[in-house]
Parts: sequence; C-alpha cells; structure tokens
Amino acid sequence: MPATLTLRDETAAGDVLRERTLDFLDEEITVRELITRRVHEEVREYNRTRGATFSGLVQPDGAAAARDGYRMREPRELDAGKQCAAALAAFRANGFFVLVGDRQVETLDEPIRIALGTGVTFVRLVPLVGG
Repeated sequence: MPATLTLRDETAAGDVLRERTLDFLDEEITVRELITRRVHEEVREYNRTRGATFSGLVQPDGAAAARDGYRMREPRELDAGKQCAAALAAFRANGFFVLVGDRQVETLDEPIRIALGTGVTFVRLVPLVGG
C-alpha cells in the first residue's frame, strides 16, 4: 500500500504557494529521494503539457518568476536531471529548507518516516534557478 506525503510550498513569510501530494511505495525515504521524486514529477507534468507556466521547486533557465510559478519565455521540454541537480544543490546551499511536521531536516541522507498525516513543507528563501 502506498504511503502518501502532503507537500506544501511556502515563502519565508509563511505565505502558502501551493500544495500537492506524492505517493511512495516505501514508508521511509531520504530527503534526497523526496526532492528527486518531487522534481521529476513536476518536470514530467510540465513536459506533458508544455504550458506557459512551470509550477516547480526550481526556476528553469530562461524563465521569469511569477506569482503562480515560473513563466516560460517559450514552452520547451525541461530536463529533469538538470532541474533535480539544481534543487539538490540549492538544498545543500540553504536556498530552501524542508520541514517534516515541525522538525527541520538538515541533510540529504536524513530519513523521513511517512505516517498517516505526515506533512512536508518546503520553505523558499531565495529564487531557485535550474535547467
């Protein structure tokens, strides 16, 4: 049975930007696995539609920050590997932090136990630019 996490993006001021859920086959994952899975899902969803706006964790190259995500100059296929590398680097550089419940996780290899009602908050501190 899949384990479900509720993900929430917030600004440093506490404004909620968006919320979504992700299902995992395992009940324990690492922060690295969480970020990687999240970014790959965001890129997959965007590449399927190639709309004017990318709603993801990391700003793609050539996109402009907008209230509802990142405005693409022209719709194009995004590279999930580049976006993921940028997101992991941003986490290591404190570009955003991750709260699991009310506890801040500090390393990419830190485990996250997924239980009923587990929530994860991504708090953006600076604009995150990727691929």
